[in-house]
Amino acid sequence: MVNKHTALPPAQQKSLKSVRVLSLALNMPGPAALMRCRKMGATCVKLEPPAPPRASGDPMGRYNPAAYAAMHDGVRIMKADLKSEQGQKALHRELEKADVLITSFRPSALVKLGLAWKTLHKKYPELGMIAIVGAPGERAEEAGHDLTYVAEQDLVSGLTLPATLYADMGGALMASEAVLQAVMHRRLREKGIYIEVALSEAAAFLALPRTWGLTKPGAPVGGGHAGYQVYKCRDGRVAVAALEPHFALRLCKVAGVADTSADSMATEQTRDLIAAWALGRTRAQLEQLALEKDIPLHTLPP
Repeated sequence: MVNKHTALPPAQQKSLKSVRVLSLALNMPGPAALMRCRKMGATCVKLEPPAPPRASGDPMGRYNPAAYAAMHDGVRIMKADLKSEQGQKALHRELEKADVLITSFRPSALVKLGLAWKTLHKKYPELGMIAIVGAPGERAEEAGHDLTYVAEQDLVSGLTLPATLYADMGGALMASEAVLQAVMHRRLREKGIYIEVALSEAAAFLALPRTWGLTKPGAPVGGGHAGYQVYKCRDGRVAVAALEPHFALRLCKVAGVADTSADSMATEQTRDLIAAWALGRTRAQLEQLALEKDIPLHTLPP
């Protein structure tokens, strides 16, 4: 039984209320993490490099203004050239007020900017630092991007690009989680902590189902189960996720499959029967059936 009094609506989930997060991170993972922190109630400030008038110093603001706007909603953005004396003064004014710092520079760049952890921790002992890097440890200086980290985990098929930025967005989740860790550490120990978030490790975490064999070809969620497939329908496609026995049974009943045993669900014959059933129906008909029979499916365009 769910205790309705413990489930707070989204507007009240403000775990980071009164926490001030300063970000120097550009492009995708850092801003996406900052967006999550803002939604958790944090006061978010970002320092960006100088840019032409009315333009963003973050590359994302130039090649996808809509994504940039979404990630920076409610974030106070300031311009600062961190390589200049004036920019350094602006940076340290903000560091004095911050609880957590998010960066996305290589370690060597942090040293040049005076932001190496030992230096920072000595000056601001209660400040937490979340350093987003491409790969952990010695590999942090290597060039890389979302695509290379995803490819490293064997998550790229043929010459087709992945449907989204898995490593970047997984890294953003891990970075926002690290902000929560840093805040907890500060409250318990009254001092800051350094946490490195590697995008390659985010990709590796997302790849674990494949590493464990769950999504390998022929595995139950890798094409081996007739109830967990994408089929063609009359005016598009249908993603069917009737994996559990009770869902598979309901699917088989509406699709006219007599043998509903676990062994049968792994056969090509059952897949062919469900494929023929789906092909004879429209997306609207399939969605209606899903509601009536409680079958997990989602229709898609061709």
